This record gives sequence, C-alpha cells and structure tokens, in this order.
Amino acid sequence: MATKRASVAYVCSECGWTTPKWVGRCGECQSWGTVAEAGQQAPQRRVRSMIPTSAAAPITQIRSQEAPRRKSGIGEFDRVLGGGIVPGAAVLLSGEPGVGKSTLLLEVAARSAASGRRVLYASAEESPAQVRLRAERTGALHDELFLASETDLGTILGHIDSVQPELVIVDSVQTVASAESDGAAGMPGQVREVASTLIRVAKERDIPMIIVGHVTKDGQVAGPRVLEHLVDVVCHFEGDRQTALRFVRALKNRFGPTDEVGCFEMTGDGIAEVPDPSAMFLSAGVPASGTCVGISMEGRRALPVEVQALAIPTQAPNPRRIVHGVDASRVAMVLAVLEKRAGIETSKLDVYVSTVGGIRFTEPAADLAIAVAVAGAIKDWKVGGHLAAVGELSLAGQVRPVTQSAQRRTEASRLGYRRIIDADAATLGDALRAARAESPRPQRGEEPAPF
Repeated sequence: MATKRASVAYVCSECGWTTPKWVGRCGECQSWGTVAEAGQQAPQRRVRSMIPTSAAAPITQIRSQEAPRRKSGIGEFDRVLGGGIVPGAAVLLSGEPGVGKSTLLLEVAARSAASGRRVLYASAEESPAQVRLRAERTGALHDELFLASETDLGTILGHIDSVQPELVIVDSVQTVASAESDGAAGMPGQVREVASTLIRVAKERDIPMIIVGHVTKDGQVAGPRVLEHLVDVVCHFEGDRQTALRFVRALKNRFGPTDEVGCFEMTGDGIAEVPDPSAMFLSAGVPASGTCVGISMEGRRALPVEVQALAIPTQAPNPRRIVHGVDASRVAMVLAVLEKRAGIETSKLDVYVSTVGGIRFTEPAADLAIAVAVAGAIKDWKVGGHLAAVGELSLAGQVRPVTQSAQRRTEASRLGYRRIIDADAATLGDALRAARAESPRPQRGEEPAPF
C-alpha cells in the first residue's frame, strides 16, 4: 500500500499565513511577494491528552496581583509604560531612522544605572566609541552602565551571563543574527529566532528587556508580524525631523493602558521630557487675524493647538489649498461648508492652513477651529488668545460634540481661555457669531460680518 505523500506548505513571512499552493499575494495581510516555501510537512498525528500539572480553577477564585514596576528615571517614558518597567517584560520600541530611539534608550540606561541598577546596552549598529561619544554629549556616563557592540546572539547572551544586568537594551533586533537559524540578519526567520530567545531569557531570569525595532517605509515594524505578538509592550517613537517635538505612543501594553502618550523634545544635549507641553503649540506674539486655538487629545492628554489660516484672492481657475499639520480633505470640506452654510466665499481664494509647533491635528475636533481661523483670515477677526473652539462640523452646518469634550474644556479653562465654543453652538453660524463677539469691533468704513 502506498504511503501518503507529505505536502509542501507555503508561509507568509509577514503574518505567518499558510497555503498549500504558492500565491503572489498573501491572503491574510495582502502583502505581495512574502509567501515562500516552508519545507516538507509530516503527516498530521493525533496529539494524546496529558494529565495537567495544575487544575483549572474558576476565574473568580484566582487572586489578582499587581505587577511590580521599576522607575526608569524618565517620567514620560514611565507614563507610556503604565507606571514603570515590569521585571521580565519585553518592550519593543520602533521608530523612523534618526528620530532619537538610541538617544532615548541611552538616557533610560543612564538613569537606571544612576539608581543603582546594572544595565547592559548591546549595540549591534554602532561601535562602542560611537556610543561613548553620544553618552559624553548627553551626560549618560555611569560605571554601572555596561556597553557591548555585538551582532551575534550567542555573544550577547554570554555578556548577559557575565554582567548579570537588571536591565538589557538590544539595539536593534534586525541587526542581530543567531547561529541556530539560517539566513542573514534581518530575515524573518532570524528576527523570529532572536526575539523569541531574548524574550525567553527575560522571562526566565526576570530581567526587563528593551528591544529596538526598525520600521518599513509605511511606518510598520519591520520583520514578521509575530514579533509584535511575542513582546509584552509595543511603543512607537514618532516625530518630524524638522521640529524638536517627539512622541512615544503605546500600541500594545499587557501591563497598562494603550492610550498614554509621552512627550519629549530633542535638544543639543540629548532628549528632554516635556511634562506640560501645552505652551509648545501656541504662538507667542500679538494676536493676528486668522488664528484659533483647538484642543487636541493625545492619548489621555489634552493639548491646546493653535490653527493658523491665510486667505489670498486669486485669479487661477483652481485655487490652491496648502495645509500642514491638518487633514487636507477635512479642510476642503470645512471650506465648502463655510461657503454654503455661512455665506463666506472661499472658491476664489488661495487658502493656507497650518498648526503651530509641528503637531498634527487631524481629528474631527479640529473642524470648528479650522472654520473659525479661515473665517477670521477672510474677515480680519483677531480673536487672540481668549477663545478656544472644539467641535466637528457636519455638511449641514451643524456643530457636533466630540469625544472627551469635558476633559478638553477643563484643559482650556486651566490655560485661561475665557470663551470655549463647542457643541453648545448648535450651528456654524452661531459659532462664528460667538467668535466674532470676541474680536474687536470693526472700524468705521469696515464691512461688517454677515452673522
């Protein structure tokens, strides 16, 4: 009797999806060119049941225990992690090249070493001399901070055995290779093997492990998707190279919330945390026409964002719409609602809309602030720093409430805004009349506003 022939399986390197036939596009994550042959698979065998070592218990009888945490010395980083670093936790930090991941982690390592904990910083991308130069510039030198420049996983594990650290930082997982896996460093199999080994060591020895991960051109973590499933915490470090502002967001956290955001500022001496970044997104000067302050939500943190607008007459058949820091499609919708529902003509104007400080304000709550700023630019209103606007505009010209409106109002009141326009103004016309009331009265001969 002929034996059953073993089948060949094809596996997606991004998400692990399997298929008996080769296909050019993954049926799960829709990635092109990621499906490759995984090798021969033996016929499936029935798994025998085993006697469990511990009996299953009702969840109501299981005692909950709060995970202990260690402070990293940087309050904003601890905020994102949920209060500190949990022993044995694996943290993945991703971000664009040059955004400041290594600088932030070197500061975390120095602060932890200064608190009396031994730290091992394994750099697979830079030489010890390069890391030392950065440490001198940022003041991150300490005797309890050990540095190793290795690209072999076995050698890094040997350093962990000899140093006996209480915190390990690996920079980065895509540049470390294991002799137990085929392929070059950065290949999906290598990344999976390196990450799983480091996480196993972290769990067995109760050592917190911070792993740096590269990102693709789309901003996703490079390598197989299983990397994000293996770790306990996934943080993303983001920011614009043209500005000093940086944000750390928690995309996954098994020990805390995922809606916290840490705010940092890149300086000549390294990276500095910004506990209260409210003043960073407001202009410091004489109030000008075409400005309005909105309240943005970054995680659980409410931040005031100044929206500036400029409108210039044009003879071009297609007026220009240039935006920075806001959503271009929402600006186009707001301009259409202003012309149709409020009688403010925008179709013959070049309109420029931008935020102050480089922050992105793309949520629907920005609609009302954009509308007030554009109307102020066209009608020469100078509402100044006394008014804040928070609300979403519908195509019918109605002002809709937004999420966490009470927290936005509280933050605006704390910062001294005496007038807050939100969903209490039922229509766009009501909101514009309220904004107009905050502006100085028009001089003699000036055209009054139609509302």
